[in-house]
Amino acid sequence: MSTDRRVTGQVPGRSQAGPYPLGGLADGFVGRGAESFGKVAVLMGGSSAEREISLMSGNGVLAALLSQGVDAQAFDPAQRDLGELKREGFERVFIALHGRHGEDGTVQGALELLGIPYTGSGVMASAIAMDKTMTKRVWLASRLPTPRFVLLDADDQARERLRAVPDDLGLPLIVKPPREGSSIGITKVAGYSDIAAAVQLAARYDPDVLCEEFIQGDEVTCPVLGAGPSATALPVVLINAPEGKYDYQHKYFTDDTSYLCPSGLPSDEEREIQRIVVAAYRALGCRGWGRADLMIRATDRKPFLLEMNTSPGMTGHSLVPMSARAAGLSYEALCLYLLSTASLDSGLPPAGPQA
Repeated sequence: MSTDRRVTGQVPGRSQAGPYPLGGLADGFVGRGAESFGKVAVLMGGSSAEREISLMSGNGVLAALLSQGVDAQAFDPAQRDLGELKREGFERVFIALHGRHGEDGTVQGALELLGIPYTGSGVMASAIAMDKTMTKRVWLASRLPTPRFVLLDADDQARERLRAVPDDLGLPLIVKPPREGSSIGITKVAGYSDIAAAVQLAARYDPDVLCEEFIQGDEVTCPVLGAGPSATALPVVLINAPEGKYDYQHKYFTDDTSYLCPSGLPSDEEREIQRIVVAAYRALGCRGWGRADLMIRATDRKPFLLEMNTSPGMTGHSLVPMSARAAGLSYEALCLYLLSTASLDSGLPPAGPQA
């Protein structure tokens, strides 16, 4: 796999948002005594449909931590019992798992019981953010913009019901499994005759199926670091995929997709996206880090939130490292920063290792 990214600069005729005063974080964590982190497990792999991507993310994080002198080791929950983390004296966990049983609150809950601080959001925020339908409900309750949707429960997918969905949402529309990531199982439906196959594909990954209004316009993503009032948005990344098809293949395995970071969006537009993303992050109770995906409607430039990733990718094609670099944070500094934020929901000191 090629790890090169096609990253270009400012779009001609557009102003530049910024500056991003985050470069000082690099000074704070690169060169810090690696022994202060103790023995670190990088959770990667796992059993979800995103296992392959998780291994790519985890190996990148592991190499970065080792290069900075951290006592880090790979740990695959699909091959080892999580209880070994306690028995082997691991003091922190960097979660590089994606998808189910890694990003959905289950591993977070296990680590809470083990008393081992971990990176990223806690149990509740992870569980809600993994479910796109629940995420949208929280955002709508918080008066945050997200595309209109119809949820088809497992027992509500008869052909007659499917044919009514375009009447509610219009065409084209998006059909996706509500509890998957990396664009797995997603279809853009152009006509009534296509919806049954799209629902059938999504249902291979989730018994429930989410149908969503299609927003025509620019696709962007925006990472967030921190928690609560101190949560800070990183630079926005503008995504240009071939024919607008930013799917699994174009995300990770080709260089056909180009990324603009800095985005080249008008500065007031970028600031509004960042404001909405931080509000969305806080509404879900996220901490540590996250990345929101959005569409900007072409007709009026209104941004719409699509989803929040609480364990974003850290591969050679991933967007959080790209955005962080534009803010002055190297990949290594980003990994060290995230490791430094490892915590527990309880806020209590971690339990000591078992004898």
